[in-house]
Amino acid sequence: MTTVVTSNKKVQNAWAMYDWANSVYSLVITSTIFPVYFNSVTKTENRGDVVSFFGIDIVNTVLYSYSISFSFLVIAIISPLLSGIADTGGKKLTFMKFFAYLGSVSCVGLFFFDGDNLEYGILCAVLASIGYAGSIVFYNAFLPEISKEEEYDFLSARGFALGYIGSVILLILNLLMIEFPSSFGLSDGGQAARWSFLITGIWWAGFSQIPFKYLPDNPYNKKVQKALIFKGYQEIKNVFEIVKSKPVMNRFLAAFLFYSMGVQTVMYLAATFGDKELGLPGDKLIITILIIQLVAIVGSYLFAFVSKKFGNKYSLVIMVFIWVLICGAAYYVINEYQFYALAFVVGMVMGGIQSLSRSTYSKLIPPDTTDHASFFSFFDVTEKVAIVLGTFSYGFIEQLTGNMRNSSLALGLFFVVGLGFLFLVRIPKQDLQNIIEVKHA
Repeated sequence: MTTVVTSNKKVQNAWAMYDWANSVYSLVITSTIFPVYFNSVTKTENRGDVVSFFGIDIVNTVLYSYSISFSFLVIAIISPLLSGIADTGGKKLTFMKFFAYLGSVSCVGLFFFDGDNLEYGILCAVLASIGYAGSIVFYNAFLPEISKEEEYDFLSARGFALGYIGSVILLILNLLMIEFPSSFGLSDGGQAARWSFLITGIWWAGFSQIPFKYLPDNPYNKKVQKALIFKGYQEIKNVFEIVKSKPVMNRFLAAFLFYSMGVQTVMYLAATFGDKELGLPGDKLIITILIIQLVAIVGSYLFAFVSKKFGNKYSLVIMVFIWVLICGAAYYVINEYQFYALAFVVGMVMGGIQSLSRSTYSKLIPPDTTDHASFFSFFDVTEKVAIVLGTFSYGFIEQLTGNMRNSSLALGLFFVVGLGFLFLVRIPKQDLQNIIEVKHA
């Protein structure tokens, strides 16, 4: 009945290192340096922030937002089918490698983006995003295969913690390059930014070799079948029927959808809020992001401990409730010190809610299945849809009301709905059953 392939610490540590490898993309490329660089090189004296993309005039920041949304939509559409193919043919590690290399090579490609080759830059940004999101689907699916259920929470937290640590280390190095380019033999900050994209791609591909070496390849010895695409489609259809028939899974996914709409939007737009509403300069916004990243390490382990003592549901409910308070407080923030304090609280619950959501879902997967990639594709698609809906709603409400603070209040409503669905979830206490079985053994 068990699906655990190994509980080897070396394998688990290698798995967690993929968070260390790929998290530099989400921090350096998505959240900090690339958006600033992109806005800078696409702004001109004649046209301001309006650019021509394949002959279509569009605001540069809008184009960038749409490109990120498009990449997440692509993954949301294709990852269930890819997951079904991976489970059917035992090719989970192969797909993980493909997307990781696609993302890392695309980051390296951004080194050659200088603003004049706009279409090329957007293509690299989209492919990097697809590579990142695609690899995560298969990476997450290894969690229930390399650990026992009682290890899920802390192993998931370890991965997120390593990701935060690694990304902060590289971001600090890149910021030093941008602030003091001559010390690194570079001409200016723009060239330093391009080198940061190159280093990010190399870091991602290089450190990925650790999990690639130790993660089990086709652990269930599945044979590659002919007509694999059709088998993959059938596989994901079968898994969908299982998910649909289990109220605990679809209620948890509904809760995850709504509170992720809030969490992911804050991750992507916190710096924008500080810039527009408080007028904070770039260096202080970077400090804010560093606060969030560093505190998130502590938060990952703190709420893993709370979960171990009181249960996953209790821990998630606490965090979502704190998120509701954060959104309410954001409406009244008026100075940088209040913003830093809010960032501290955000970091504490951001790391915890991400790691615990992943481990909680792992516990809901039927213990007698080997189709972990297919099950996790529903989890990852839910997250990608949440990003699209959350960021769109945030921007739409700001456009409608002319005030970004109203958008923050709206995020609070998403968390309230997510909290409501969480109260309907009854997470099975399988740990107690395991203890009983051990005593009778």
